[in-house]
Amino acid sequence: MQDNKYLFTSESVSEGHPDKVCDRISDMVVDLYLSNDPFSRVACETLTTTNKVVLAGEVRGPKIDKDNIISKVRNCIKDIGYDQKGFSWKTANIETFLHEQSTDIAMGVDSKDNKDEGAGDQGIMFGYACKETEDLMPAPIYYSHKILRLMAEDRKKGILRGIEPDSKSQVTMLYENNKPTKVTSLVISTQHSKDLNQEQVKELVMPYIKKSIPENYIKELNQKEIYINPTGQFIIGGPDGDTGLTGRKIIVDTYGGAAPHGGGAFSGKDPTKVDRSAAYAARYLSKNIVSAGVSNKCLIQLAYAIGVSKPLSIFIKLAEGDEDKIKMVKKIIDENFDLSPRGIREMLKLNKPIYEITSAYGHFGRKPSNNGQFTWEKTDKADLFKL
Repeated sequence: MQDNKYLFTSESVSEGHPDKVCDRISDMVVDLYLSNDPFSRVACETLTTTNKVVLAGEVRGPKIDKDNIISKVRNCIKDIGYDQKGFSWKTANIETFLHEQSTDIAMGVDSKDNKDEGAGDQGIMFGYACKETEDLMPAPIYYSHKILRLMAEDRKKGILRGIEPDSKSQVTMLYENNKPTKVTSLVISTQHSKDLNQEQVKELVMPYIKKSIPENYIKELNQKEIYINPTGQFIIGGPDGDTGLTGRKIIVDTYGGAAPHGGGAFSGKDPTKVDRSAAYAARYLSKNIVSAGVSNKCLIQLAYAIGVSKPLSIFIKLAEGDEDKIKMVKKIIDENFDLSPRGIREMLKLNKPIYEITSAYGHFGRKPSNNGQFTWEKTDKADLFKL
């Protein structure tokens, strides 16, 4: 029998975390190619370390000058906020080794018949939604993201002075009867200027906890269970303090461990890669199912084979007690949604330069924009699932 009380923890990292700097740069490259040709193919990996950035990967599409790419890399670093001795947008050494996509891969995923266009790789992808927050996300990851996002916004506006780009958060919540009831501990580690002591850092950071988490979740939070820079000073950070790589924060990017993960990263990949597009589609389906009131939770797994257009399997799991609805939900999906790689891209309008913004603070639980970003967060198909 499942325990009715348990603790669950999720973490987030800011856009200035070394791995997130890499995700941002890789997604910038995707957007750059898609803005020139919406049918470009991109698989870009980025590495960062002390004052150095290296790009590598495969592309197919318009010829884009290396200097143009390097200039845009500098813009990414500048926007994140790095102009430090060990990592600066002005002085970083930037190298790019992007080259043409393998013809073997292209042969497997291209087709004269558009309907038969195959998946760009094999793999499994998961989507999840639950009624723990208004955006149908697990509460611990949702609030972990929100703390860092609000800090970054105020840092860039000049409101939060002395706090630098690299930071991490971690929220632990008590669940009772499978519902979050309160925060039991909270960790925030943030890079800061050498002019601030740890007491000053704590004073600057504490307000963002109250701004981010509803009062009913933190009113009983013991102050001793709030850990801000628990190891002491955090002056050296970002790529100067730790090497970064694209795709190393896949749990941060998704559901904070509250749902399974297929293992494939998102950033740096154009939407023909089902690692990215099918995960978005699975979230879209799950969110619409929960939004329709079918169940308080929904997990969907999609599986693909390289060169094969249709998913090999669709697995659906609803909250306990709702199992009898699964066949009906599956029938609705089969009759109304084309989950081929091309079908997903057309359904969610993914062949657009909309990815750079996804690189930090989660790919899910975000607000759809008028610019076509986060289309997979819409609940415009909920009526289809109302049983």
